[in-house]
Amino acid sequence: MASSLPRQAFRLASSSSTSSTTAALRAASATSRRCASTLQNTTARRSTQWTFPKNGSGKRSYSNLPPGGSPPPRETNKINFWPFVAVIALTSGAYMLLVNRRKDMPPNPSSSSSSSSAAAAAPSTSSTPAFSPTDVTVIFVLGGPGAGKGTQCARLVSDYGFTHLSAGDLLRAEQDRPGSQYGQLIKDYIKNGAIVPMEVTIALLENAMRDTLSATKTNGKGRFLIDGFPRKMDQAVKFEEVVCPAKMVLFYDCPEQEMEKRLLERGKTSGRADDNAESIRKRFRTFVETSMPVVDYFEKQGKVVKVDSTPGPEKVYEETRERLRRVFGDKF
Repeated sequence: MASSLPRQAFRLASSSSTSSTTAALRAASATSRRCASTLQNTTARRSTQWTFPKNGSGKRSYSNLPPGGSPPPRETNKINFWPFVAVIALTSGAYMLLVNRRKDMPPNPSSSSSSSSAAAAAPSTSSTPAFSPTDVTVIFVLGGPGAGKGTQCARLVSDYGFTHLSAGDLLRAEQDRPGSQYGQLIKDYIKNGAIVPMEVTIALLENAMRDTLSATKTNGKGRFLIDGFPRKMDQAVKFEEVVCPAKMVLFYDCPEQEMEKRLLERGKTSGRADDNAESIRKRFRTFVETSMPVVDYFEKQGKVVKVDSTPGPEKVYEETRERLRRVFGDKF
């Protein structure tokens, strides 16, 4: 009896489980049949709702219309855009949060130290000129190409002990110097009648002034005629800032027709690449556009002495000496 109890319990549990399983299967089957029937009816309604048989006139007409006499509206698949809007909004918010957090982050020590070391290694720009105007007298000699600047400077050097520094001569000497890193650059600029970068010209002038003062042993005192410089405003400003302020500007004024005639005549024997008609006209345009503003700039400061260089060299030189005496006195 006792041994039969477990077997009965097992049979009861088995029969109960079997009956419940069977009931669940029957319910699932009934539900499946109902869903299939509903789907079939819906498909049938949609398929018969819109048919277009031809009538007697050959035109298509509606059939199986609803009682209202007009076809029901077609069902359209609506696309919900709000999920996309939500995704875009969340992405944008996350990006702005990341940007704001990066702004609040402290700077990278390695990058800040490297930038500070680079700044320390960069050369400092001093506003103090290399030469004092009380010890060194600088006269800028300006005028168009062929105005006679070199001729007049040579006379002043001979009679009054000035040192003549021609920016053009220094540039041509540098372009011909073996191993010069600026030689080809200077040659191209001069040939095209363009202005050589001021850093090159100013460095050449400053070195020439130092060499002259060292050679003459005058305790750092000297007088310089700088011919053909500055040819642009930035050159004038930079030279006075780093080399020496100018005492005055000696400007030789001459018509272009006269200057062109002189240059073409000089070109027969000078061998200079820029003494040709095309380069001469380019140099004229460059002078008017870039160098005349320099003359106007110094003229507003009362530092310009203008001399008409149309006459012959002797007459021009007499006028030059007279004008310089008015500035420096009889002992200049």
